[in-house]
Amino acid sequence: MKPALLYKTMGKGLVRCHLCQRLCRIAPGEKGYCGTRKNLGGKLFSVIYGRVSSVRISPIEIKPLFHFYPGSQWLSMGSLGCNLLCPGCQNWEIAHAEVEEGLHNLQLISPEESVRLAKEGNCKGISWTYNEPTLWFEYTLDTAKMAREQGLLTNYVTNAYMTLKALDRIGPYLDAFRADLKGFSSQTYERIANISKVRGILRVLERARHFWGMHVEIVTNIMPTINDQESELKQMAKWIHDSLGPETPWHVTRFFPHFRLAHLCPTSVGMLERAREIGLEVGLSYVYLGNAPGHPAEDTYCPSCKKLLIERMNYRLVKYRMSANRCKYCGHAIAGCFETTSL
Repeated sequence: MKPALLYKTMGKGLVRCHLCQRLCRIAPGEKGYCGTRKNLGGKLFSVIYGRVSSVRISPIEIKPLFHFYPGSQWLSMGSLGCNLLCPGCQNWEIAHAEVEEGLHNLQLISPEESVRLAKEGNCKGISWTYNEPTLWFEYTLDTAKMAREQGLLTNYVTNAYMTLKALDRIGPYLDAFRADLKGFSSQTYERIANISKVRGILRVLERARHFWGMHVEIVTNIMPTINDQESELKQMAKWIHDSLGPETPWHVTRFFPHFRLAHLCPTSVGMLERAREIGLEVGLSYVYLGNAPGHPAEDTYCPSCKKLLIERMNYRLVKYRMSANRCKYCGHAIAGCFETTSL
């Protein structure tokens, strides 16, 4: 076990966790909502430090991040637990796991070892993904510091339901923030993610983008009858435009029935196309369709001349028409971080 960094003692052995916005009040011998933080003798500990459920080298496009070194490979790592426990979770086997019961099945990989694996694999950086990365905060913080020293980049694939204290602690060491925005109302978040407020998530996204200067891309998994109302999608798109900037990539992805939402239908491609239209209508420059292989809206187009710049197929680059961070045809600057490729 690893001593937790973000909590306060409350007397009588109680502690309050300050890692995520639930601010769990935890009695001695008990765990918080996520199952990864345990009160032992009036002190809070992480039970998943270095405990890895999933590790592989994968392209950045799988996150998805389309404007952050396209085509680069990343060491992708996940553990156990979640602070939302969404009923439609696609990784429910690890996110909804009984954490302490599942620890004996996990690998132990130290921060030093993860940095070594990333460098040996010729990775651009390390991505904490698969389950909510905030929950193994102490581990990702230690690893991110080492990664920075070794010239590696870092990425959180996150639901952004962390505290500002947590964000500010790791902010200097995170380069990219691929965040979920599941809806734009309390009612939607209650149905999708078991929380009643969205404003705290919005504050985290704004601070990651503007205070820490992270590269931010937003994903909305559109679920039929839950978060597919055009009025809510328009509010969401407008907030991204006004608060994060019109060049912030927005990925609207296709939902497939999972777990406790297995009774729903998959999202129609037509619904995704309408969501993309909404994003473009409010002024977003880059709106992508996800989980729709072969669709032209998986590709990157120049907002100025409309030429195809990056063509993708199954997370692989097929065509690349960029020169540094600019359109090869008209010279328009494309938001993000790009490198010259031989394609």
